[in-house]
Amino acid sequence: MATKRSLNLTLKIWRQKNSKTKGKFEIYKVSDISTDASFLEMLDILNEKLIENNQEPVAFDHDCREGICGMCSLYINGRAHGPDTGITTCQLHMRMFKDHETIVIEPWRSIAFPVIKDLITDRSAFDRIIAAGGFISVNTSGNTLDANAVAVPKADADKAMDAAACISCGACVACCPNGAAMLFVGAKVSHFALLPQGRVEAKRRVLNMVKAMDEEGFGNCSVIGACEVECPKHISLDNIARMNREYISSWIDKE
Repeated sequence: MATKRSLNLTLKIWRQKNSKTKGKFEIYKVSDISTDASFLEMLDILNEKLIENNQEPVAFDHDCREGICGMCSLYINGRAHGPDTGITTCQLHMRMFKDHETIVIEPWRSIAFPVIKDLITDRSAFDRIIAAGGFISVNTSGNTLDANAVAVPKADADKAMDAAACISCGACVACCPNGAAMLFVGAKVSHFALLPQGRVEAKRRVLNMVKAMDEEGFGNCSVIGACEVECPKHISLDNIARMNREYISSWIDKE
């Protein structure tokens, strides 16, 4: 029996003018959607139809469409980035859905991620957490040491690279019942904590980043594990444990 190559779908999409107004779901029908199309291409087709009918298109965020930037973050049928695993929304293809299925599409739900419009949320809270300590200060005096000349154990380098894979999409926050950002912060703290270049500012970094995270209104981790499951880059919960160890030791030293 031949596989159906096109889909007729019902889309239940969250529409909201801005963070100060109430939003609601709107129902749209799309037809003849190729199973080879990406999810964002399906939304492009919907918006073209809406524009042709003099209706306002659905606002959604996107950029690289290559699973690198994390801008395309959507909550689809109750899952961050949709029903597939280890991918961002832009890498999700329509073959993951069934003909005549109803697809519910929402923005990230978090106090710290206010809705800008429709499916677009303001994730600048992550930027402020990074600004609080997610960096290393570079000595530009002319006496800099080549990074490749600093010996790093391979196991630590591998863990640091795994942590650095975080693309700051916010899926961990969106799927967490507590709205916690600890997987994101843990990844950013671990990235530098595992490398000698990052140890110089390690204590100040973790204290400042955790403080910024709390001030932004994110919840606490209760080790449910949904964040690791839904993360498109498979960031490990080990990074949260490492951040907690860094924080406790830094807090004790500060006291």
